[in-house]
Amino acid sequence: MNATFLKTLILVPAAAMLFQTPAFCQKASGEKWTLGECIDYAREKNLDVQSARIQLETSEVNVKQASAARMPSLGASISQGLSHSRQDGMSGDTKNNLVYTGNYQLSAGMTLWNGGKLNNTLKQQKISNQAQAFDVDRAQNSIEIAVTQAYLQILYNAEAVKINRATAETSFSQMERAREMYRAGSISLSDYAQIESQHSSDKYNLVSAQSTLDRSVLELKQLLELEAGYDFQVEFPQIGDDQVYAVIPSSTDVYNTALSVMPEVKSSRLSVEAAKMGENIAKAQALPSVSLSAGLGTGHATSSSDAFSRQLDNRFSQNVGLSISIPIFNNRQARSASEKARLETLSADISLQNTQKNLLSTIESLYQDAVSAQSRYAAALDKLKSAETSYSLVSAQFDAGMKNTVELLQEKNNYLSAQLQTAQSKYQAVLSAKLLDFYRDKPIEL
Repeated sequence: MNATFLKTLILVPAAAMLFQTPAFCQKASGEKWTLGECIDYAREKNLDVQSARIQLETSEVNVKQASAARMPSLGASISQGLSHSRQDGMSGDTKNNLVYTGNYQLSAGMTLWNGGKLNNTLKQQKISNQAQAFDVDRAQNSIEIAVTQAYLQILYNAEAVKINRATAETSFSQMERAREMYRAGSISLSDYAQIESQHSSDKYNLVSAQSTLDRSVLELKQLLELEAGYDFQVEFPQIGDDQVYAVIPSSTDVYNTALSVMPEVKSSRLSVEAAKMGENIAKAQALPSVSLSAGLGTGHATSSSDAFSRQLDNRFSQNVGLSISIPIFNNRQARSASEKARLETLSADISLQNTQKNLLSTIESLYQDAVSAQSRYAAALDKLKSAETSYSLVSAQFDAGMKNTVELLQEKNNYLSAQLQTAQSKYQAVLSAKLLDFYRDKPIEL
């Protein structure tokens, strides 16, 4: 064994180990997850997706079983027996007879024709297997949509926390300023109490917003099937106006594309094909079937005076048979099966139409949400600009003693409401646009 061979023996397995990495590894606890990483992980690890994959494997087993049903069957049987009897001898005495026997058989059978039932069953199972593969894709799409919605909800909630934190900090400064003004006699105690109360309310809103954010992060963590002690952190990307004002495709174009690419539509169409194949299978019950059988057998017994090998040779038998089964009257089973199969086809067709209708409804709603959210965002920006200007002016006037506390707090709340409305319409517009792209078979990216 030379040195070159030794190096090859060591390096080749090592290189193989380097390239055999899992499809997607869980990030270390505490690391930040991007939307893409969340989607990739959920498409692999989500329990609904794993359950759909198991169903696909079961379907593949059914295909193999349907294929094997067309092949001949072969079986063997061995039986051993021991019998005891009493027999009167010629001298008047009784003898005990103990006989050991053995029988050995080999049998085979094959269905030659049964109205195409076996072939159609195999075709049906193959179609069902294709439909099940699309069901796996559908499960992955469903979790991708859910993860995207949860992720963008987190982004909105995080921005709401920032807004409420800035509001609470501003109200604290106002409370401190109001305390000085009260001590100086510039405002009354009731005015100071109102500002102090507003600061308490702002602190409460901040705690509530943080709680909402934490809950939304937990919901996304649960979607990813992460363990209880895992420190799940989310990456917060910058969302610019270019994403908010993304070009919105027409709902008709999105729907036409979705009809050809969405797995739920493909699965429903294949279910109709499988149901039609079921009609052919049901019709075969009213047709004759032809089967072939063959067998070999031999045996031995200790009661015979022949040698063991001679007994096996003398008792060796062969048989072959051809049987034809003709259904004449089977208590309406064949007709009932055909009628049920026809109804299954109608049900599958209605299910397909319902899938298409739900898809259209979803796309039209997303289109309307996207258009509305973009319009609301543009209006919210104008409102935010006006509210910010008005609040700044009223704050300055309040400090100068020209505005009272009620007017200040009203403008402050208007400004806070405008900020939250702007953030809400912003992320709604992005979410709707991304989901419309998803139904156009485009990846979801931020």
